[in-house]
Amino acid sequence: MCLGIPGQITEIDGAEATAEFWDVEKTVRIDIVDEDVEVGDYILNHAGFAIRKIPEDEVEETMEIYESFLEGDEDEALEEIGGEPDEQLGIGGD
Repeated sequence: MCLGIPGQITEIDGAEATAEFWDVEKTVRIDIVDEDVEVGDYILNHAGFAIRKIPEDEVEETMEIYESFLEGDEDEALEEIGGEPDEQLGIGGD
């Protein structure tokens, strides 16, 4: 399973941007995103590439889901994404 990590664009320099992921800054390529990316936008990053711009109306919900993963609350994360009660997410090496 591949997982894109959400981050906020803080700087743009041509086809590369700096994005912040929970207080960690990384350089990502933004040239494969199918729409314009601007400073302040949220993107999904996979392997150093911004693969999708997160629509403004989805940012809050997306961040809440990922934060529940980081907090280790698999049941809450599962509920937030609409999974079944006994479904396994497969995070944490499971």
